[in-house]
Amino acid sequence: MEKQTAGREALGTFAPKFAELNDDILFGEVWAREDQLSVRDRSIVTVTALMTKGILDSSLQYHINNAKNHGITAEEMAEILTHAAFYAGWPNAWAAFKMAKEVYGAQE
Repeated sequence: MEKQTAGREALGTFAPKFAELNDDILFGEVWAREDQLSVRDRSIVTVTALMTKGILDSSLQYHINNAKNHGITAEEMAEILTHAAFYAGWPNAWAAFKMAKEVYGAQE
């Protein structure tokens, strides 16, 4: 797994401890536990969790892109979001689909 530096880049001088926890613990240790759960599966869980919570900003877009980079196809993402829509809410799904289309470069 690639070393995460987004926390330090965005918040390093303002909130250095939070940036450290984000980069080293969340992405460095938790995401690296591939013997427990693959990064592909973690990507699915993360996209679903963010959509469920209504976090429909750049965080969700980042994690949809991360899912794509870990092998989730556009068809699989569409199925994940469709399935989650019944649990997370229809408006959340619409917002997530808009982002997924951008990430996957879907054409009308």
